[in-house]
Amino acid sequence: MFEARLLIDGADQAAKNGAVFERRNPVSGEVATVAADAAVEDARAAVASASRAFVAWAALGPNARRKHLLAAAAKLRERSPDFAQRVSQETGSTLGWGHFNVHFAAMILEEAAAMTTQVSGETIPSDHVGTLSLAIRQPAGVVLGIAPWNAPVILGVRAIAMPLACGNTVVLKASEVCPATHLLIGEVMRDAGLPVGVVNVITHSADNAARVVEALIAEPAVRRVNFTGSTRVGRIVGELAGRHLKPIVLELGGKAPLVVLEDADLDQAVSAAVFGAFMHQGQICMSTERIVVDAKVADEFVARLEKRTVALRMGKPAESDAPLAAVVDPSTVTRLRTLVEDAVAKGATVVCGGNGEGVFFKPTVVDHLTREMKLFREESFGPIVGVVRVRDTDEAVAVANDSEYGLSAAVFGSDIARALAVARRIDSGICHINSPTVQDEAQMPFGGTKASGSGRFGGRAAIHEFTDLRWITIATQPRHYPI
Repeated sequence: MFEARLLIDGADQAAKNGAVFERRNPVSGEVATVAADAAVEDARAAVASASRAFVAWAALGPNARRKHLLAAAAKLRERSPDFAQRVSQETGSTLGWGHFNVHFAAMILEEAAAMTTQVSGETIPSDHVGTLSLAIRQPAGVVLGIAPWNAPVILGVRAIAMPLACGNTVVLKASEVCPATHLLIGEVMRDAGLPVGVVNVITHSADNAARVVEALIAEPAVRRVNFTGSTRVGRIVGELAGRHLKPIVLELGGKAPLVVLEDADLDQAVSAAVFGAFMHQGQICMSTERIVVDAKVADEFVARLEKRTVALRMGKPAESDAPLAAVVDPSTVTRLRTLVEDAVAKGATVVCGGNGEGVFFKPTVVDHLTREMKLFREESFGPIVGVVRVRDTDEAVAVANDSEYGLSAAVFGSDIARALAVARRIDSGICHINSPTVQDEAQMPFGGTKASGSGRFGGRAAIHEFTDLRWITIATQPRHYPI
């Protein structure tokens, strides 16, 4: 069992009222973590700590910040076994998923370290003679990062890495599903030598979430918010940020389409579909949820997809090295079963899978998906993929775009120029040609359109999100004024 206390001002602290909550292992049902249940006063204390640390951290030279972030990346890798255990115990994932999270999160920190010297501005020609006009970027202040449970180390680190690189201080609001995992990120930052107050971590129960989040956003010192999670909650957080006039980066849900043109390499398309749909039990914002396949090759594609899917193994993380494990809670299995039943009732065919029990749901392929089915529209966030058969390219694009979401997409085809033309017509923040919907690199501008959010994480794009752009002029000779 893990213990998670608040990390405020560099110290491990209990909630001021002494309250705690439990997170249970979804597979065993045993208590995985006992965590501090922060209240509003704890949230305000975390922001105050970050605010006190801001001036000195913002004034630190870029190479000094770079050294801190590189040291944090090294410490993160050292703690990979600890992270893997916490991720598996709190979320039911495989140990391998936890180790991969650490590997990628370390790269996020290393990329952020490389960005410390890229926070640059420009000179702009002025109509006033003898005036030097500058556009400069500078740290905004305290940044609130709100991270989810599904890729907890990756997304927890992403919530704070570029804000820190840009000279901001941060408060990381942990998910109530994985409080010990998110707290360990803060401990790693402290152990890497980041100054007191630069990184603070708040844990809280689901019952206290609304009060804590509202208090954090309302604090005047908080100047930016970033949120990764569901579209439903993202709308609430976005409204709160808007009420307080706080700029926000939102990375929300997805319903990623994978388009298979008639000239696609079917084996490659199937491999990408299996990976994209079932990696981490489909609990990834970029997961392949709809396969949009040309009817001329659909039968062969589905036959190959079925063969690959039924061969996938699943098991309990503590007892098995199977590539698939549990979903996050029993209610997910109930919801997935309901989606399948609705699709079947409206004419779809279950190719394989379609059922589960406890926190395990078999990898599922549903064929002949149509717009009237809930599975066509609703994000499943589980190991289910639907197949939509289309007549031609125009219908494939229309189906791919027939969604409120627009995060990731993929197009498979041998004619690259044609595949690129299709990709350009798909309304999504990310689209890959001849590779899966699930992929990311730390330096890339990551984010979506429509109900999948706004703003971008990663590389230079994130500098825009986490700095203020200021216009400063220097007059080098006397000015003439009309009065």
